[in-house]
Amino acid sequence: MSLLSGLVKNGFNSISINNKSKYSRFIKSEAQRLGFLSCGISKAGFLEKEAPRLEKWLKNNSHGQMTYMENHFDKRLDPTLLVDGAKSVVSLLLNYYPSEFQKQDSYKISKYAYGQDYHYVIKEKLKELLFSIQEHIGEVSGRAFVDSAPVLDKAWAAKSGLGWIGKNSNLITQRVGSFYFIAELIIDLDLEYDAPTTDHCGTCTACLDACPTQAIIAPYQVDGSKCISYYTIELKDNLPANMKGKFDDWAFGCDVCQDVCPWNRFSTPHNESLFDPNPELLSFSKKDWEEITSETFQKVFRNSPLKRTKFEGLKRNLNFLK
Repeated sequence: MSLLSGLVKNGFNSISINNKSKYSRFIKSEAQRLGFLSCGISKAGFLEKEAPRLEKWLKNNSHGQMTYMENHFDKRLDPTLLVDGAKSVVSLLLNYYPSEFQKQDSYKISKYAYGQDYHYVIKEKLKELLFSIQEHIGEVSGRAFVDSAPVLDKAWAAKSGLGWIGKNSNLITQRVGSFYFIAELIIDLDLEYDAPTTDHCGTCTACLDACPTQAIIAPYQVDGSKCISYYTIELKDNLPANMKGKFDDWAFGCDVCQDVCPWNRFSTPHNESLFDPNPELLSFSKKDWEEITSETFQKVFRNSPLKRTKFEGLKRNLNFLK
């Protein structure tokens, strides 16, 4: 290689590295502007460490009736098979921790379901983020994902340094906790990549000790088919009789393993008005829940995640809790 060609090549490499850094800073700045809690970036590729874990989890039938988890095994582990030309996975967190809560001694729903359906709220933000990238950087292609495709969102968020996967299998972040949604933008642009953080669960077993159905069968191992969220949302059959009295008044989802996590003492209220709850929800007593009509359900939970279980599913859950 001639001295001139070497200098030219090194110059291009320097420009390329500078661009990666500049583009990454821009994306993170835009994510912050759009209200995301934090943003991390990983190189798109095969998640080698996750393959045996996912295989074992499926083999043990820990997914219960969530048969969709068996589909697209390869794509679930490798986003380059999911998005043509994928080079980077941009992981984003959006806070949903509320400032107001349901009244005490009432049937409970998971805090993520207090407001409007997060899929639509976050998808709009991701569309805007991709548009900003294209406008500022140029021709960039990609796809947005919000819990809606075979993407191992927690694994990617951990890989990009946004937190660690805790003993309850949730992503946990120091000074923030875990009450946030995880989303991804998978794009065909090389960027500057973040490094994973370390595990800070230590010797704590609060989540294992508190789980009402013993779904956390060992540290970092959750049997999804025993989780209250699975029973109240995913399971379409009758609820198992042996679980009667173990749901701790949870009618939709469950926050127990997050509520007891010491890191969630750092949770602060979100700033997203679309996640604010309907005031009627907060005032519901057990009697109000038990007497809820289809009309009230449609009014209070319009555009809510509760529509996933439908009115009939909610009534099934409530009858089980009586």
